[in-house]
Amino acid sequence: MSKHQDTPVRTDCAIDTDGRITFRLPSTLAPGPRLLLVLRPKKGLPETTRHHLELHPDPADGRWHTVLEPHQSLDEGRWDLYLLPEPGAERQRLRPGLRDLRVLVDGHLRDRPSPVAVRIPYVTKDGFLALRTWLRTAHAEARTIDVTDRAVTVQARLHGARLHEDATVRLRLRGSDTVRSLSPRIDEDGKGFSFTADRQDLAVDGGGAGRFWDAFVRPTAEARQVRIGRLLDDVADRKHVYVYPAITAGGTVARPYYTVDNDLAIELT
Repeated sequence: MSKHQDTPVRTDCAIDTDGRITFRLPSTLAPGPRLLLVLRPKKGLPETTRHHLELHPDPADGRWHTVLEPHQSLDEGRWDLYLLPEPGAERQRLRPGLRDLRVLVDGHLRDRPSPVAVRIPYVTKDGFLALRTWLRTAHAEARTIDVTDRAVTVQARLHGARLHEDATVRLRLRGSDTVRSLSPRIDEDGKGFSFTADRQDLAVDGGGAGRFWDAFVRPTAEARQVRIGRLLDDVADRKHVYVYPAITAGGTVARPYYTVDNDLAIELT
């Protein structure tokens, strides 16, 4: 089922501190509607992952509603929302109504267990309601990024794991085997940490314009590295929202930024 109709139906949604999302639709819908979540496939590939949610009338006002529970695992990616108005009917994309995302604003203040599951309702470029989701064994949340004329300093907090004395921050030059290892400053609770990358750390032999350093933390010498990024608030796409100044590293300009997946990287231009 690949086709869909546009619809004027608007869907309100609200998320609570446990990650539970409540969707509410108009009371004017015919009996038996369902909500369909479809994981947006990569370009050229078919849809393979869907979730159906039954809608129920609210006794208080008659509006149809359903709840996406925290335990309902959603793969990492972007999920488009559709209305199935009745059995056998063509699905309809949903327009956004009110989005209550207040609890997400300070989401970085709460420690998250493993796996770290994040869901952010957002509005697509063409005006439809969708979900942005991440699902990771552990996650390092960037909090502040301070850029001077000599270095980039990042403060972050690890979720789903704990840092040990032999923890390292790793900058990996994308598309190569080049890695710069840095020693983080670790908070007493083994969660918070910070690191500084100076111009020498960021410089690349023979130039480096058009290349990127991706940022990771390895909690112990033997642990798998964990991506550093910023996921735990209400911003679904931050690449063009958070813009940082640059420093000059070995004749190359280095600027921290967030990727399309909200992961932290440093671009060399």
